[in-house]
Order: sequence, then C-alpha cells, then structure tokens
Amino acid sequence: MKATSSSKRTKPAPRTAGEPGRATAATPEADTGTFVFGPAAHNAWMLQADRISLVRRARTPVPVHIDAAPQAIEIDLARSALVVVDMQNDFCHPEGWFAQKGLGTKAARRPIPVIRDLLPAWRGAGGAVVWLHWGIRADKRNLAPTVHFKGKRTADGVGYAEHSPIDHGPSLVQGSWGAQRIDELADAPGDITVHKHRLSGFWDNELDSVLRQQGITTLLFAGINTDRCVFSTLQDANFLGYDCVLLEDACSTPSPAYVTKGVLFIVQQLHGFVATAAALMSSLSSR
Repeated sequence: MKATSSSKRTKPAPRTAGEPGRATAATPEADTGTFVFGPAAHNAWMLQADRISLVRRARTPVPVHIDAAPQAIEIDLARSALVVVDMQNDFCHPEGWFAQKGLGTKAARRPIPVIRDLLPAWRGAGGAVVWLHWGIRADKRNLAPTVHFKGKRTADGVGYAEHSPIDHGPSLVQGSWGAQRIDELADAPGDITVHKHRLSGFWDNELDSVLRQQGITTLLFAGINTDRCVFSTLQDANFLGYDCVLLEDACSTPSPAYVTKGVLFIVQQLHGFVATAAALMSSLSSR
C-alpha cells in the first residue's frame, strides 16, 4: 500500500460554518485532496486518492471536576452534552398553552436565569448543547389515547395540536410558535435540537443515535419538569448506558417539594449523580 504523508493523516478536519469540529459528507480538506464523510470530525471516514481511511481521529479528553452527590465526579467535556428540556413557549410563556390552561408559568420560568448563565460558560469550555423539545405531529397520529386525554382532560379543554383562545398556533406542533424555544434562552451555532412526543426524549425518535454519532457519553440535565420529562429522559438515558448528572438548581417543577426530593434520591441511588449549575460553573471558571 502506498504510504501517506503524515500531514494528510493528522491535519484537522474542516469546520463547517457555525458547527465547530463537525464534519459533513464530502467535506474537502483544503490542499490535501482528502474528503471527509461523517457526522463529526472525530467520527468520519477520509477519502484520499488511493484509499478510504476508516481510522477515527483521537479526541483529547477535557476533564472537569464537579462537586456532586453522592460523590464528587469528573466528567470529560469532550464527551459531554448539556440537555435542556422543554424550555418552550407553550410551557414557559405567559400566553403559552399551559398558561392559558390556568396552570401558571412560575415554576417553568424558575430555571431560566440559571440556564441563561450556564450556557455561555458551558459552550465556552467546549461542551455540547442539546435542546430537547416537544414537537408533535399536527395530526397526532402517533399519540396514544392516554396522551390525548392527559393533554385535554375535558371535552372543551384545549389539547395537543389544538388552538388556545389567544391563538399562537396549534399547541406543541413541531414548527409552531408554542414548540419554539423561549426567547430568553439563546441558541448558538453548533447546538443540536431534537423533537420528542413523549415525556422521555429517547422514545421513538433520534436522540440516542444523534448523541452516539457525536461520541457523547455523559449527559447533564436542565429544564422542566424535574419529575416528568427531565426525570423520564434521564432514567431512559441511564438504561441506555449514558452517564447522568441532574443539575437540580437548573430544573424546576410545580409538583410538591417531596416529589423533587424523591427524584433526587432515586437519581443518587440508582441513575447517576446530582450536582448544581453553580458548582459546574465554578469548576469551569477554575479550569
């Protein structure tokens, strides 16, 4: 086999505009005659003049220590993602679906300043961000009767994909105003958005495959509601083999306090670790 120059083997993959470190299909490496095929720079094939290299590029670990319960932990930023759950207009906005149902937004809005402060520190250190959003089909054909009923409750209630009196479009339909991320939390180039239609973000969608193709093994959870979509997603993540960290001050729920206490207990006992965004930011700033 013809030898390949070391410069071709080691030159970093090109960065797609707005997505640091990400490779896309048939991305050319300048001046090398090499094309890169893959979802990320560290998970790609390289097509050269005489071969296709299946050798993945090594990733340099970026360890970060965090105070957590039941023990302090060390995570690898290069393999970690912050998963922000359901911070959407229909849950958090005063004219959203939940607010118009009379459910209020106080609890849903509580994590906003914490997440808003955490995001730039996390991204600045190189951590990935995943926005996990409800985004249902407009025809609701894949929602079971239980989901239909729990979203509507009464014959004259406003259910999934239906219009509230202050009409911002069908509730939680993918692409609608209600399913959009709230304006107070800005996304950034390179962030990943995944839509779900169950409490768990891992059920019947692409979240698991997206994370695995990006080489993510550790998930840190923020958003709403602690005992519902956050916990359901975290629990399924643990079942699938991910390392799980619940950031308790970056989550909230309108449920009674004892419910959150139970969730924190179960996470510490069985599913992973409980930390705070404050402790994480302190660790990031000390790097």
